[in-house]
Amino acid sequence: MDLHDIVPILNWKRRSTQGFGIDFPTLNVLGFVCYSVSTCFFLYSPTIREQYAARHPLAPEPTVRFNDAAFGIHAVLMVLLTYSQFFSSLWGFKGSGRARTSRPVLGIFWGSLFAVAAVAGFVYRQSGAYGQSPRDWAWIDVLYTLGYVKLVCTFVKYIPQAWMNYQRKSTQGWSIDQILFDMVGGILSLLQLLIDASFQGDWSGITGNSLKFGLSNISIAFDLIFITQHYILYRDQLDESIEATEEETGRPLLGS
Repeated sequence: MDLHDIVPILNWKRRSTQGFGIDFPTLNVLGFVCYSVSTCFFLYSPTIREQYAARHPLAPEPTVRFNDAAFGIHAVLMVLLTYSQFFSSLWGFKGSGRARTSRPVLGIFWGSLFAVAAVAGFVYRQSGAYGQSPRDWAWIDVLYTLGYVKLVCTFVKYIPQAWMNYQRKSTQGWSIDQILFDMVGGILSLLQLLIDASFQGDWSGITGNSLKFGLSNISIAFDLIFITQHYILYRDQLDESIEATEEETGRPLLGS
């Protein structure tokens, strides 16, 4: 079980998504789809692997592993499940009173898709579909763009939730367990990248997998913020709106 399993389970137990912003799963869906596509191509596409080797002759094998792809695909399924829980018509959950994605997040969502499409179109126009020179614009650059989209999503997705916690002066409804798992995962992912690069004897493997390196560091930084909110700033502070819902329904949102 990882952090993406915890959120839908928590929502199911509470029969509610209160305290959890929809912006987070919206960006998660986009980010993990981009991540999964990128890792799968780096693992299984001969063309992409050849282009990577040409650009990194000292460490020609990408530092992407099967567990990276498996994690990404699993995460896509879980974040889609979490996103669907905001639709009361599907689950009958009591929502947060605002099941609409914010305009800035929608702008990032559609802007990211446009950026990927624009780079893909530019690569096709400059280099064609086949016989591309790895030193020029190539399909690998489209995958790098997908990676940058994932980095942006990871950085931005935490901000609305951190702000929501700040406004409520509470982390109730937001699972700290997922943050603790995320913290451990980020540290282990970073260590794996460093170990792989050391075994290859070329530290450019880290820059060649800037996606994994960036994701680990961004996740760890925001995890520290959420840990500070939960255990120090808003320790044992409850959200009055959620407490009112609990009294109204007669059922504890966090279960027994």
